[in-house]
Amino acid sequence: MTPENPAKIRTLIVDDEPMSRSNLAVLLRSDPEIEIVGECSSGAEAIAAIRRSQPELLFLDVQMPECDGFDVLEILGNELPSAIVFVTAYDQYALRAFEAGALDYLLKPFDNARFSRALDRAKARIPLGRDGGKEPKPTLERIAVKSSGDVLFLKANEVDWIEAADYYACLHVGPKTHMLRRSLTELESELDQQKFCRVHRSAIVNLERVRALSLGVDGEYEVLLEGEIRLPLSRRYRRLLQSRLGARTPTRC
Repeated sequence: MTPENPAKIRTLIVDDEPMSRSNLAVLLRSDPEIEIVGECSSGAEAIAAIRRSQPELLFLDVQMPECDGFDVLEILGNELPSAIVFVTAYDQYALRAFEAGALDYLLKPFDNARFSRALDRAKARIPLGRDGGKEPKPTLERIAVKSSGDVLFLKANEVDWIEAADYYACLHVGPKTHMLRRSLTELESELDQQKFCRVHRSAIVNLERVRALSLGVDGEYEVLLEGEIRLPLSRRYRRLLQSRLGARTPTRC
């Protein structure tokens, strides 16, 4: 595709309300850089459509029957579009949306100016996710950490699990821990998705260290790692972890 005729941004709309889908479609069609590749009314439809049409930009509702917006992100894992904009009438999900990797959070009702700002942010990010003939971004193989004035280079596959600690990430390597001034979300995006998986908003595990999933008396699961380490497994990440481990279990979608 030449600079005079650039590729349009493949965009998918997901919302269970027909009027909301229609309003988004009208706004998007007014932008010559956008190509709408589909409209979905449920999370289950969205999962199939994303895998089929591979959109770069996703406008995603939060509350939908059977399979909500967060379920969609969890099930798709690393198959997600480059830019995700949540669109919802509920403000209480904003923090969770950004933790899940959302680029923006549109609160209904929004005006054209607010929509334009969200779309401009998405368009600014998406070229970074396109191939453009470049090599794919390499995964993180070594992590540099400071220790007693020295800089250590830890092999990523030697890290057992990573824990959020305020503005830092705490890397657990056997009996030792190392502090790194990085967010869990940043590290998650750079680590090999086939080797590491988020299990909780505050924890990422090395899949090679996972020995079992233990069901507690309260009905919630824990992840058992080597060394008898137990970590809580949130429902939001359970299906993603089971998928990464190759375990098939029934889901709602």
